[in-house]
Amino acid sequence: MTVTEPAAGTRLVDLFERGLNSPICLTWELTYACNLACAHCLSSSGRRDPRELSTAEAKAVIDELEAMQVFYVNIGGGEPTVRADFWELLDYATAHHVGVKFSTNGVRITPEAARRLAANDYVDVQISLDGATAEVNDAVRGPGSYDTALRAMRNLADAGMKNFKLSVVCTRHNIPQMDAFKELADTYGAQLRLTRLRPSGRGADVWDELHPTQEQQRELYDWLLAHGESVLTGDSFFHLSAYGQALPGLNLCGAGRVVCLIDPVGDVYACPFAIHEEFLAGNVREPGGFAGVWRDSELFRELREPQTGGACSSCAFYDSCKGGCMAAKFFTGLPLDGPDPECVQGHGEALLARRPEDRSGIPKPSVDHSRRTAPARRGPVPLQLTRRPDLERPPVSACAEDPLAGLRVT
Repeated sequence: MTVTEPAAGTRLVDLFERGLNSPICLTWELTYACNLACAHCLSSSGRRDPRELSTAEAKAVIDELEAMQVFYVNIGGGEPTVRADFWELLDYATAHHVGVKFSTNGVRITPEAARRLAANDYVDVQISLDGATAEVNDAVRGPGSYDTALRAMRNLADAGMKNFKLSVVCTRHNIPQMDAFKELADTYGAQLRLTRLRPSGRGADVWDELHPTQEQQRELYDWLLAHGESVLTGDSFFHLSAYGQALPGLNLCGAGRVVCLIDPVGDVYACPFAIHEEFLAGNVREPGGFAGVWRDSELFRELREPQTGGACSSCAFYDSCKGGCMAAKFFTGLPLDGPDPECVQGHGEALLARRPEDRSGIPKPSVDHSRRTAPARRGPVPLQLTRRPDLERPPVSACAEDPLAGLRVT
């Protein structure tokens, strides 16, 4: 990727606001299939979509990313490791100079898989965990998910993998556990990564009850300042900069400028947290492929235009928080040119209080692959997953929606 040297007096963040020739933070959800049903899943994952990109189509996207000099791609889902061709695509990407960072609940990070990952210098792994205790985590991510994540981290540590990530979505139930998360990450030689809870996907249904309180926002801000560069945040908490000091990371909304999402069926959205037709820029299957969408999309061109700040422009803290998160505003029914729903000055709170009780008129995510009919289990179910001995890889047809297709439970 070529980044032009900014002119004297130009801040790097100003250069980013105008957009780059290639994204520096590209999220690619390989599949909607997932063995879990997390309450706040940003993509409402669960069932596989039969239209998802084939192996050949996915490799063609990787070829484009290599040509665009994209440094790395954030692979997610769903649970990406349940795709039958996951390892093939991972190896293909790294062989073509595209590093891979992938998020997983750990279900398939066996000792063998951990050794394979540790041997590849161009792969980074993020283990998702939303509670430093099983009680807090499993209430959101499902019974047994805490033990699964810890087993995966232990396997990675035993394989000698350094600085893999412990990835946490911050909620009002785990904000008091920040020190415990840091200790847990240190125990396994991992790096703590914190992300913001957005009202995206199924998260829209639980955001009111799970998002941190105003007091917890300040608590988190102070904690992040104290831990500086040792904790990763990406662009999750730039809205907290209005407390007075910018946090490490990208302090602006990068949607369509330096950030975008490719979903399992090839649709390209401006932001991983804004899966809605309002933010759909195109599809990689169209003529021109991904590069054509990134460079020529009308939506992306609009997002790269100078922003006025709207109702926030008169606020003394606008230069710090830039009005906050576009997706958080959109899916809580607030105007895009208004304050973030978690505005630290309280302006968003006042608008939220004026919403109709039935939440009529608030946009809903465009896709939902949740498994609605499966009865909730009351306790963890220990499973041993094994490959069918007669097959080189699990037989997954184009229409197989079961995320564990090709495996047997013993």
